Amino acid sequence: MLRRGKRIIAAKKKVDPTRRYTLKEATEMVVSMAGVKFDETVDAAVRLGVNPAHADQMVRGSVVLPNGLGKTVRVLVFAKGDKEKEALEAGADLVGNDEIIEKIKGGWLEFDRVIATPDMMGSVGKIAKILGPRGLMPNPKVGTVTFDIANAVRELKAGKVEFRVEKAGIVHSPVGKVSFGAEKLYENITALLETIIKLKPASSKGTYIKSIAISSTMGAGVKVDPLDIKSVS
Repeated sequence: MLRRGKRIIAAKKKVDPTRRYTLKEATEMVVSMAGVKFDETVDAAVRLGVNPAHADQMVRGSVVLPNGLGKTVRVLVFAKGDKEKEALEAGADLVGNDEIIEKIKGGWLEFDRVIATPDMMGSVGKIAKILGPRGLMPNPKVGTVTFDIANAVRELKAGKVEFRVEKAGIVHSPVGKVSFGAEKLYENITALLETIIKLKPASSKGTYIKSIAISSTMGAGVKVDPLDIKSVS
């Protein structure tokens, strides 16, 4: 614990807490401060000028990151008939219907993302209390309830991430790994921010992107100048 404390203290000394960096500067700093033995995940936190308590200000969506997430995503698909074959051919790790639902009821959760065809949602609803709290419940708003199974599977495998604004008005999302390097992380974060900007609610007044910070798993947070995002998007 002492070693970790010293490393974080050293990293924080490289960051000026009073400054807002450009996105390029911030990604370069996050990469340069990484110093642990494993490949750290890089996360973005975007504070929005919305009130999630109002349904018309809920910001929720998904984006396919151009450089992926840098990890293997285990995709489970609920489908029947020809759609089962379509899912497997697209690269789904597991495809099934009622028997998989019973398996999940018994505690099995060895998957990362879930897709379902619309005709399976009645059955999938039986395990909503299991999938929902874990952020795994299929939802048509983010493209995981669809008959276009092949495309949905390929997108998740390629690094599609879902995001939703939290009660405090913040969107948290992984954007890749430190090993990607600053340029690829910049491209991923740009794609995320462009999508969030496109989803700005019509009822949101004033400043929409209030603050942005990026950090690696074990690193110090770096604040990004929201004004720089205008040039990015």
